[in-house]
Amino acid sequence: MPSSRNRRTRSRSRPSRSLPEASPDPLGVAVRALAQRDLSAHELADRLARRGVAPAQRQEVIERLARAGYVDDARFALSRARVLAGRGLGDAAIRADLEQRGIDADAVSDAVSALEAEPERARREAARLGGGVRAARALACKGFAGDSVEAAVGLEDTEP
Repeated sequence: MPSSRNRRTRSRSRPSRSLPEASPDPLGVAVRALAQRDLSAHELADRLARRGVAPAQRQEVIERLARAGYVDDARFALSRARVLAGRGLGDAAIRADLEQRGIDADAVSDAVSALEAEPERARREAARLGGGVRAARALACKGFAGDSVEAAVGLEDTEP
């Protein structure tokens, strides 16, 4: 006689009968995604695509949310640029992040130009890092321009 343990295992191994998945409500998917955090239009389109929303529906939903002010790439770019600058990143890293998120070149330029000047941010970050060559390397890795790094750590005076 089979044990009750074997019967439970067998009953769990039966294929479950599930209903076919209903197509997602594109507006609902988009609103839930935006409720979690701000997204660029490109990121929102990617999310909708992963949920199986047709391209025409994606475009329609994004345009509708843009008209309502929920999707605004310029606002997103400025906000994201400020966050990244606050984390100690330079202009090149900020530009790369925004471009990766599908922000157009004009919005990227506007967002970066609205930030505090890169040399000032580099000086502050170099001081936080303790200055010197180690800070210079860290600033370069964080996307600061060479002249900003040199000015921040005082390397421009070392050339003959």
